[in-house]
Amino acid sequence: MRLSRYFLPVLKEEPKEAQIVSHRLMLRSGMIRQQAAGIYSWLPLGNKILKRIEQIVHEEQQRAGHIPLLMPTLQPADLWRRSGRYDAYGEEMLRITDRNKREMLYGPTNEEMITDIFRSYVSSYKSLPLTLYHIQWKFRDEMRPRFGVMRGREFLMKDGYNFDLTKEDALHAYNRHLVSYLRTYERMGLQAIPMRADGGPIGGDYTHEFLVLAETGESEVFYDSEITDLKFGNRQIDYDSVEQCEGVLQEFTSRYARTDETHDEAIFAEVPEDRRRSARGIEVGQIFYFGTKYSEAMGANVVNDKGERVPAHMGSHGIGVSRLLGAIIEANHDDKGIIWPEGVTPFHVGIVNLKQGDASTDSASEALYTELKAAGLDPLYDDRDERAGAKFATIDLIGLPWRITVGPRGLAENKVELTNRRSGESVEMSPAEAVQRLKAVYQPVFDAAYKG
Repeated sequence: MRLSRYFLPVLKEEPKEAQIVSHRLMLRSGMIRQQAAGIYSWLPLGNKILKRIEQIVHEEQQRAGHIPLLMPTLQPADLWRRSGRYDAYGEEMLRITDRNKREMLYGPTNEEMITDIFRSYVSSYKSLPLTLYHIQWKFRDEMRPRFGVMRGREFLMKDGYNFDLTKEDALHAYNRHLVSYLRTYERMGLQAIPMRADGGPIGGDYTHEFLVLAETGESEVFYDSEITDLKFGNRQIDYDSVEQCEGVLQEFTSRYARTDETHDEAIFAEVPEDRRRSARGIEVGQIFYFGTKYSEAMGANVVNDKGERVPAHMGSHGIGVSRLLGAIIEANHDDKGIIWPEGVTPFHVGIVNLKQGDASTDSASEALYTELKAAGLDPLYDDRDERAGAKFATIDLIGLPWRITVGPRGLAENKVELTNRRSGESVEMSPAEAVQRLKAVYQPVFDAAYKG
């Protein structure tokens, strides 16, 4: 991609409406444009990152054996009346009447619809276990939408639903989701801590939220500092193994970590004083086990091995895909702009031509662009007729983790400059060496992808 042909409407001035870093930088870097309160258009750069995040979520869900589908944004009100949630959900639900006076709603979540799909096609325990998920736009009519995509009204969400014969089977599905979420967030360069949470309007008393620690977090959290030392890493997990999944859950949830809604001072006091921490956290996902709440209300029954009709045990599991962009920026930025982790960066490297129009720098930059593409990398070539300082500022603002600078003085010695955005370290090397170095940097990112 050449920047002269790309649509990147960066802002030079600070947007006055932005209250937090992520909102400010998303507007300044031309990622989003507000169309109404809490509703945004995703411009090319923002959409590209959104797709990167979405792809990681898909890969980790399918690695865990979960099956994708796609449900509509609009749902019939009758489904929600059957579960008893239509009136109970409150004013956050956007209710709609179509031209035939049928009552509809813009789905804030999909428990009712997925249960209706399940009950229409599954009648035997032999079809279980089953986990279905989708990534779809949701709408919740927040009273005070703010902080950009962190608390918008329209948002992209992965929501998945497990159906199992017994509570024990459903709790294994819960643990399986916890493992897959840990992998998902770490691939994005985030440490998301699972914390005991409140079930809210979804229901269920067995639930964990995943929170990224940040000063701008909407939730107050309390935790044992030892939990921040835990990493899932590259370990291989058999998702069918009850013991392995339970072991990971115990490892990551045995230490105290709770949101303010479930915080218990008496239990927290048992944590050694030097390890007690309180902070703010950004919720980026939540998992629930709620048993037969929806299956009983909506008649989602299966015949077990004894010939008895029993309600399926269920859980639901969400990841805030669009919200993750804000969380990643809150955790990865400096005074120059965003610093994307390699796993989610929109472009793997930026190429800056210091003397656009010069035959040698133009030729070398084009050759680098071609070689990087051939190596499977996604470069952004700044081929604009702009000052060097303006080009550096743009690459830093949009947060590309690596930059290759091509100038006539370096090329005289067959050298370019490779710069790491996070550390600021620059090293001179040949163009071929720069390509090989970047291939090595991104190989673990490519290796982490689930190929089915």
